Formats: sequence, structure tokens, C-alpha cells
Amino acid sequence: MTTPAPTRIPPFGRTLCATITPFTASGALDLDGARQLAAHLVDNGCDGLVLSGTTGESPTTTDAEKSALIAAVREAVADRASIIAGIGTPDTRHTADLAREAEKAGADGLLVVSPYYSCPPQDAIEAHFREIAEATGLPLMVYDIPARTGTRIEPETILRLAEHPGIVAVKDCSHDFLAAQKILARTDLAYYAGCDEHNLALYAVGGTGYVSTVANVIPNHLRAVLDAFDAGDTTQAARLQQQATPLIEAVMSAGLPGTVTTKALLTALHLPAGPVRAPLRPADRKTADVLLSLYRDLLTRT
Repeated sequence: MTTPAPTRIPPFGRTLCATITPFTASGALDLDGARQLAAHLVDNGCDGLVLSGTTGESPTTTDAEKSALIAAVREAVADRASIIAGIGTPDTRHTADLAREAEKAGADGLLVVSPYYSCPPQDAIEAHFREIAEATGLPLMVYDIPARTGTRIEPETILRLAEHPGIVAVKDCSHDFLAAQKILARTDLAYYAGCDEHNLALYAVGGTGYVSTVANVIPNHLRAVLDAFDAGDTTQAARLQQQATPLIEAVMSAGLPGTVTTKALLTALHLPAGPVRAPLRPADRKTADVLLSLYRDLLTRT
């Protein structure tokens, strides 16, 4: 008889939302809206919130706004969910400073993207992550999204980073499913799907969960996918994932950044969102109507 493999304890939970950053109509940081949205997401199935990531418009928020956002969301959710602070910048020193500020503001962990624009070689990328991991006492999630940064974090680099005790997780947007499985087999890293179409697939081969943009609008549905899988109902898990696919495609692969489409749909649902900050531009009415129609269609099929 085969002994079951020990269950890995998720460092930040299973169902993480890459949250938008709400702004007021004038473009200022909307902390009341952030508190309201955070509580809504946790009430509806999210056990972790990633702030100031790609979806959270981190390139256009100030350091002070990032810290204020962490503090406000911590106030709203208390200990009901983990808070992971996106702190990645192209500058190692600046990133380390943001890590320390995030720790002071109440974050539970750090999301760190590889340095972008300068396209450093792999040894420099590795040194960057190690320096950030040693800047605070918070656990670190490596964020691999080469389509945004211009540089892949190569699997061998991730394997070496896994040896650092402070580096505990990966948000995988590499679209390299084979590499993810190889790293899962050789490390104890918690692997989170960063692309919603991979949520169930990565989970099924040993992933920890997801960091989802689409969870801003269907948090309960996406959680139900993993819950069904955990209950042994893989047919239901697949059905739920497939039901969400049209909306996932419209939010993430319709030619607009996920931040733009997500904010358009949240606004239509009368949830805190507000405008996007330039250089992003809001979705047009036709796009918003299509998103709302797909959302309503999903509700009728579940």
C-alpha cells in the first residue's frame, strides 16, 4: 500500500486575489473603497489578497500609497486573510526599501517580480531575489512573468532560489507548464497559478492554488473549482473551470490589460474600482457590456 505524500501547508492560503487598486473619480487612492472590496473578497472565498501587483497598477502608485493600502486592507480583514505586498521594481535598493515598508505596514508576505527593463542575466536576478529575501523577516513569493518584464526567471534559477529559507513560493505566469511540474517535483516551493486558465491544471499536479485577477469578480466560483477537486469530484472541478473560461478569456485575453477589463466589470457590478491611471485607458462601453453579459451568463449556469 502506498503511503500518501504529506500535504504541503500553503504559506499564504490557496485562493488569492490579485486585487485592483480602487481610485476615486479624480484618480486619488480610495482607501474606503479598498477596505470595502477587501472585505467583500474575503467574505466570498479569498483567503489571501495580493496588493500592488500587476492588476493593482503598481507602476503608477507611489510608495506612500502602497503602504497606506496595506494598512487599510489589514484593518478591513484583520487576520481573516493573508496580505501579500507587491513590491517589485527595476531597482534592487528601492525594492528592499519597499519590502521594509510593507513589513511595517502589516503585510504577511512579499510578491517580488524580476527586475524589468534592464533585462539582467540570471546570476543578477538570483542575487536580486536573495537580497530582497534578506531585507525583512517576511516570506517571499517569486513572480515570474516574462511577457511583462522581458526576462524569464529560468527554472534552474528558481531551483537555486528554493534553497533560501525566506523564498517560499512562486507566482507562475511563464506559460511553461512543464517547467512548473519539474520544479514542483524537486522543491517544496508553493506554486500558484498566475494565469487563470491554469488554475485547475496546476492545482491538479501539485500546485498550491492561484493568484487570480478574475477572482476580483467571481471569487466564489474560482474557489469552488479547487473545493470540488479537494472533495474528489474532479468532473465537477473541470466543469466549473470550463464554465469560467469565456469570462477568463474576456478579462485576460481580449486585447486589453486585465486591470482595465476588471475595473470595467467591477464598476458595472457597483463594487469599488474607479478609473485606471494613465497611461492605461478605460474600457469602452461595448467592452463593458460584453463583460457584464458573460458574467451574467456564468451566474445562470452555476
